[in-house]
Amino acid sequence: MTEPTISQLQPMPDDWQRALAVVAHPDDLEYGCAAAIAAWTDAGREVSYVLATRGEAGIDTVDPARCGPLREREQRASAAVVGVSEVAFLDHADGVIEYGPALRRDIAAAIRRHRPQLVVTLNHRDTWGGSAWNTPDHVAVGRATLDAAGDAGNRWIFPELTEQGLEPWDGVRWVAVAGSDAPTHAVDATAGLERAVRSLLEHRTYIEALTDEDPETYARTLLTSFAEEAGKRFGNRPAVAFELFPR
Repeated sequence: MTEPTISQLQPMPDDWQRALAVVAHPDDLEYGCAAAIAAWTDAGREVSYVLATRGEAGIDTVDPARCGPLREREQRASAAVVGVSEVAFLDHADGVIEYGPALRRDIAAAIRRHRPQLVVTLNHRDTWGGSAWNTPDHVAVGRATLDAAGDAGNRWIFPELTEQGLEPWDGVRWVAVAGSDAPTHAVDATAGLERAVRSLLEHRTYIEALTDEDPETYARTLLTSFAEEAGKRFGNRPAVAFELFPR
């Protein structure tokens, strides 16, 4: 019997200068995207982060009032490791983000403010593939980000944004979805993988609550395995995979 052909991932487009990453929680980008972001900032590209929440409901043993500021600090430190200095929070409630016009408006405003050619978000589907269920926050933010990429360019959707001085931006050329079970493109993670590990390690409070494993061993093993798995479809080079939606 002939073995099935594994479809190869294509290189991500590189004819862009500004990217905006929009996710639900602190650490969402660090679980797989950070090596690509390090490669992009190394190449002189601008990358900014927008997070819908501060992750305040993410650690069972830490009260949300203390957890939110703590995780914000960890996220800013994590972003700095991969060359990202601008991190903003939309202050939606962790765990109960609602997909709808309010979320789309906030993300469209961020897109108008940053004017990116590339928008990055996380898996917006119900599962991670198979039976691994996704969280409602990831689904809501991923879906709203895909929609807001169009909203940002239409002056008649959320006209109050124009009144606030945020002119329409129709320059988003792609939305790249990380964590998809149907990836189409990839970024070589070789140069950025070590910084990706250090970036994830900045979320030490979260990791220590999540596992009894040594944090560095946990982060290195996890990210290396992700990169190697994606690399099987990218010339056997460690890679970060994305499902790319051109606009």
